[in-house]
Amino acid sequence: MNRLIFATNNSHKLQEVSSMLSGLFDITGLSQTDFSGDIPETAETLQGNALMKAKYIYNILGENCFADDTGLEVEALGGEPGVYSARYAGTPVNSQKNIDKLLKKLKNIDNRTASFRTVIALIFEGQTHFFDGTVKGTITTEQHGDKGFGYDSVFVPEGYDRTFAQMTDDEKNSISHRSRAVAKLVDFLKSKTQQ
Repeated sequence: MNRLIFATNNSHKLQEVSSMLSGLFDITGLSQTDFSGDIPETAETLQGNALMKAKYIYNILGENCFADDTGLEVEALGGEPGVYSARYAGTPVNSQKNIDKLLKKLKNIDNRTASFRTVIALIFEGQTHFFDGTVKGTITTEQHGDKGFGYDSVFVPEGYDRTFAQMTDDEKNSISHRSRAVAKLVDFLKSKTQQ
């Protein structure tokens, strides 16, 4: 099976994406390659960051690879934290501090509309392709659930009454922003393997 490198050290993301691409490609995270170190993420957009990460790894390892960048975009905060979602409360990255900062900023604000957006940049056979996925929802006033990661405990997707962190992996994967972007990636890769 062909190897496809996912430019991430996030085991949650790797597991999520591997389950969706199983049987098509051997999805390999950075911890399973010769690469160690930090990948720059200094672009001003999710697409820019995803491409920066994919190019960085492609230039080092020379293999088909993809990277993603995900942001939580809160309407009342003008799209914050957006591209800065992972580092919203500063570095080192701390999910709990990020959530605390978000909830504090939204205190006494009625409009809690938000969306999670994932952009995937794939470099495949030397060509670059982009895939994106979005899920709309609302931000809760306090945390609920102990599954998932990042902002999952404060995000309720549209049409549901539970946060991502209260859902099973299968439930979340069937509707999440990342799964929607990965579904487009999967369709593309299937078309390539059938040629």
